[in-house]
Amino acid sequence: MLHHLPLQTIKPLATAHLAQTMSLLSLTATELQEHIEAELSSNPALEMLDELRCPVCHRKLPPQGVCPVCSQPVLGQGEEAVVFISTREVYTGFGDPQEEDDREDNGVLEEESLAVHVFRQIAPDIPPEDRRIAAFLLTHLNEDGLLTISLQEIASYHHVSLERVRRIQQMIQRADPAGVGSTEPKEALLAQLDLLEEVQSVPSLARKVIEEGLDLLSRHQFHELARLMKVSVGEIQRVASFISKNLNPYPGRSFWGDAKGGKSPTQQVFYKPDILISLASNGEQEVLVVEILFPLWGTLRVNPLYRKALQQVDEELREEMRQDLERASLFVKCLQQRNHTMQRLMQRLVAWQKDFIIKGEKHLRPLTRAQLAKELGVHESTISRAVANKAVQLPSGRIIPLSDFFDRSLSARIVLKELIMHETKPLSDAELVKLMAQRGYEVARRTVAKYRAMEGILPANLRRACY
Repeated sequence: MLHHLPLQTIKPLATAHLAQTMSLLSLTATELQEHIEAELSSNPALEMLDELRCPVCHRKLPPQGVCPVCSQPVLGQGEEAVVFISTREVYTGFGDPQEEDDREDNGVLEEESLAVHVFRQIAPDIPPEDRRIAAFLLTHLNEDGLLTISLQEIASYHHVSLERVRRIQQMIQRADPAGVGSTEPKEALLAQLDLLEEVQSVPSLARKVIEEGLDLLSRHQFHELARLMKVSVGEIQRVASFISKNLNPYPGRSFWGDAKGGKSPTQQVFYKPDILISLASNGEQEVLVVEILFPLWGTLRVNPLYRKALQQVDEELREEMRQDLERASLFVKCLQQRNHTMQRLMQRLVAWQKDFIIKGEKHLRPLTRAQLAKELGVHESTISRAVANKAVQLPSGRIIPLSDFFDRSLSARIVLKELIMHETKPLSDAELVKLMAQRGYEVARRTVAKYRAMEGILPANLRRACY
């Protein structure tokens, strides 16, 4: 009977189960895959069957690895979200799909340079034979996002026409940040102006001012510039204000997040998500469909032949084999527990943050890990482990850290950026505090200063120099 067993024979097993589940919970999908492969190679009691089954309902899966039952919204139930474990592999990134991705970390979380950031955007639209030229051009950018080499030199180096290099440059200039890859600030401004004209009206004088009076404009010599353009000083000031707010002669600086040109710490970029969120219709309304990626392309189980062999070996091997079986059984159970915990967490999380997922950062609702832990009846450290280092792909295709769902400052920072973007004169941090309060965000002046610094926005006295 169980109650006759000494307590110490039960506690270590329960402790081992909890410790291993917590360890597995903290792993990303790629790290989990490596961990499973390591267990398979080290434990003969584990085996992987060459068949795909749903980790939840155990039905056989189609080749794409998505359960046709668990992944479908239920008609008439008005669910907030459909959350399921998915065993399909997600291919991300650009380039030739036949090429091996030789990023050492398999692209889970990497440091991204300006050149890589731009190349990932333009690669799908550039013919394969031109990608080498584009990469060469991007490796010759300075921190301002401007070329340190002439187009003629690039054409000569690759033995191609100047027009071909110019076409590639124009594609790069249309990437984010706009104007990157230009040979000089004037060219960057004109490239950005071309893009703006496609989506909004711009002052008719803006192009002429950039082409003929940029030196005077940069020195704020508005009276001289007005005489050159044969217009009023007021008109020049309006054009100058438009250029200051909408254009950047040094596009690379917007990428680094420092308008004075200093390079901030390199951005962290998630290439491969651990969770996919999409929208689907259940016939009455759109519901969120959440796939928690589980890197298991087969069925993991305890090997029944190994268990059978345990009865046929001598005593010396029996204890070692028994330990292998216990470790294999524990590992399978801990994987199931990890999946169950991730499902419960995401079910509640996406229901709470549905507007944020669909409409954007301004709709993020305040939520703490402690609050979610209390609702789910787990320890706060369980939520922290489940969230850490994981990435989510939103319905828009954007990949963000899962921790953003708990970022209480995110919506406030978006509002702050909007206020500064639409200011007619530089607003002090004290003035921003009052305007934030009118929007429902009660923050201190030092908090505004911190948020402004996080977004790479200069203080009012330095922004004034741009007007």
